[in-house]
Amino acid sequence: METERLLTASRLENRTMEKLTDIELMSIEATDPMPRSFANDAAAVLLQEDDVETPYGNMHVAIQGDRTKPAILTFHDIGLNHVTCFQGFFSFAEMQPILRHFCVYHVNAPGQEEGALHLRPEQDVLGNPQSLGSRFVYPTVDQLAEAVHTIVEHYDLKSIIGFGVGAGANILTRYELAHHDRVDSLVLVNPSATQAGWVEWGYQKMNSWYLFGGQVTNFTEEYLLWHWFGKKTRWQNNDLTTVYQDYIKTINAQNLALFIESYLKRTDLAIVREMDPMRKVSARSVRCRTLILVGDDSPHIDQVVEMNGRMMPEETDFIKLADCGGMPLEEQPGKVCEAFRLFLQGMGYVPSLIQNKSTAGAIHAQLQMDIETRATPIGC
Repeated sequence: METERLLTASRLENRTMEKLTDIELMSIEATDPMPRSFANDAAAVLLQEDDVETPYGNMHVAIQGDRTKPAILTFHDIGLNHVTCFQGFFSFAEMQPILRHFCVYHVNAPGQEEGALHLRPEQDVLGNPQSLGSRFVYPTVDQLAEAVHTIVEHYDLKSIIGFGVGAGANILTRYELAHHDRVDSLVLVNPSATQAGWVEWGYQKMNSWYLFGGQVTNFTEEYLLWHWFGKKTRWQNNDLTTVYQDYIKTINAQNLALFIESYLKRTDLAIVREMDPMRKVSARSVRCRTLILVGDDSPHIDQVVEMNGRMMPEETDFIKLADCGGMPLEEQPGKVCEAFRLFLQGMGYVPSLIQNKSTAGAIHAQLQMDIETRATPIGC
C-alpha cells in the first residue's frame, strides 16, 4: 500500500511539473534580435564632419565631443573607415564616462569614408574620358602621417592621444616618430613595425588586382574577414562577421585598392629598443607612453610581438586579450575600455573614474602579464 501511495504521489508531481512547464513556455514570446547596423548610433554624437584639404588629398574628419577638451585622434585599418572601425567601441556604454573628458577626431584615409566618390586625377576635372582611378597617385604611409599633421594643425591641437588600428596604428606611429612634441600617447591595436612579408604581399597584390577592376570577389571578401578577425572569430562569431560581410558589399573597390597598395609598399619603421643609456638619446624609437593591444587569436600576433620587442619597455604597456581575435574593439570592448581607462589614469587623465568590478580581475591579470612581458629581454 505504501509503495502504491508513493507511486501515485510521484505521478501527480510529474503531471504538475509538466503543466507548470507548459504554462511557463506558453508565456514566453519569441522575438528576433535587433540587427546590427552601422547607421549613426544615438550614443555616437558627432559635433561636425569636415573634409580637410592636405598636400596629399582631402581627408574626411568626423569630430565627436567638446572641442575644448583633450584630443583623441583615431585612424582606421584597411577596408574600414571611422564608422566601421570605431563607432561600435566609442558608442559602448562603458566608454561614455571616459568620452565626456575628451574630444575624438576620427580621421579617414583619402577615399575611404562612407559614400566616397572614385578618386580621380586632375585630368578628370577637365573631363578627360581616358582618365582612370588607377592612375591616381595615392599618398604613401609616410605622406599620410604628414597629412595627419596637417589635420592636427588645422584644428590647432597642441597634443593628441593617437588611437590606431592595423594600418592606422602604423601611420600614427610614423607620425609620432616625425612629431614627438605633438603626441602625448599612443594606443595601437594590431600594429606592425616591419615591411610587408612575401605572404602578405602576394595576397594583397591579388586583392588590389581584383579591386582595381571595380569588383569585390569572394577571394577579397574572405581575405578581409581573415585580416579583420582571424580564423577562430571568423567561424565562431557569425553575427559579427555577417555584419561586416554585408558592409564589404558597399566598399568603393578602386579606392580600397589604392589604400592597400600604399600600405603594401610601407617601409620598416626602423625603431630599436636601445638599452645603452648613452645611445638611447639618439636612437630612433617611440618616446611617448604607448599601449599595445592584440587578441590571443589575432592573425597579426607575430607582427605585434615583433613590434613590442622594439619598443622602449619603460614606456610601453603590452596586453594580449584572451578569447579575442583580430578585432578587440568589437570582440572584447569591455576589456579594451577598462585597459584604456587604466592607461589614461596612469597618465593623469580621468582620475575620478571608478573601475568596473566585473572586469577588474581580468584586467589586473592582463596588466600583470604586461609587467612580466616588459621585463623579458629581447630574444627570450
